Amino acid sequence: MGKVRCAVFGVAVLMLSAAAPAQQPIIIKFSHVVTPDTPKGKAADYFKRLAEERTKGKVKIEVYPNSQLYKDKEELEALQLGSVQMLAPSLAKFGPLGEREFEAFDLPYLFASYADLHKVTEGPIGAALLKRLEPKGIVGLAYWDNGFKAMTANKPLVKPEDLKGLKMRIQSSKVLDAQMRALGAIPQVMAFSEVYQALQTGVVDGTENTISNIYTQKMYEVQKDLTVSDHGYIGYAVIVNKKFWDGLPPDLRTILEGAMKDATSYGNHIAKQENDDALEAIRKSGKTQILMLTPQQKLAWKRALLPVHAQMADKIGKELIQSIYKATGFDPNKP
Repeated sequence: MGKVRCAVFGVAVLMLSAAAPAQQPIIIKFSHVVTPDTPKGKAADYFKRLAEERTKGKVKIEVYPNSQLYKDKEELEALQLGSVQMLAPSLAKFGPLGEREFEAFDLPYLFASYADLHKVTEGPIGAALLKRLEPKGIVGLAYWDNGFKAMTANKPLVKPEDLKGLKMRIQSSKVLDAQMRALGAIPQVMAFSEVYQALQTGVVDGTENTISNIYTQKMYEVQKDLTVSDHGYIGYAVIVNKKFWDGLPPDLRTILEGAMKDATSYGNHIAKQENDDALEAIRKSGKTQILMLTPQQKLAWKRALLPVHAQMADKIGKELIQSIYKATGFDPNKP
């Protein structure tokens, strides 16, 4: 009888084990406001694939593009509340959060190339800036490039004075506000998801953005002219809720950090090409006139906009701006 009881007990244990549910994967909701075919969208999807493969399904990344979950004005609060675990907001978004130093990236004509930019984002200055987010309940994981900006309107923008009186959409940034005012334009803060309709209906006259965003959001369809001014940079910080991140098993966190490093390399590698391809697609559409500034025309834009650096120094931090100048070799006195 003893053997029979043991056998029955063993079978029961096996049945219970078989019935027990498999361990559920850890879900990371990754929300962003652009389309999947932008540099950020492609990098987010690449991170998802790497993370899920390398954790062998222990982590599942749910990517929500194109403001499906939150508009850009809402997403930071959602992250801090834990409603979403991961974001990649533009660097301008941290100014309203109280971290004005990030608005240094909005300074016009600060970076002459991606190489100069990466001396900051991949160096000690960039790391120190991300560290500033931790008291806000945010961990900064990486910087992702989008690219350099163009201006659009329903009139040719060749000279700085061509923007005088135009209502131009901007992100919420004191630097971008000062930039537009330096050009004689009227800045209008507006959520990214609302820009197309605002351009279409004439609520605003024009906007600034990277060419890949202008293309994928179809802004070029409702703007007659696009000027490749390269006057500013748009990049993102990939961030995660600190409480959630610190609570992950250390081995999984290490794997995710590796996946993020590789996704960052991938995204930053394709960013320039994506913008070049988008410009060619806009050109082929025939819907928008593309204007390339001559060296002399660009010099006039630089001279009009470089005073913004000194104007915003007290808000951003003079020492930070000087450290960026030093890291990149930028001389504001030699446009």
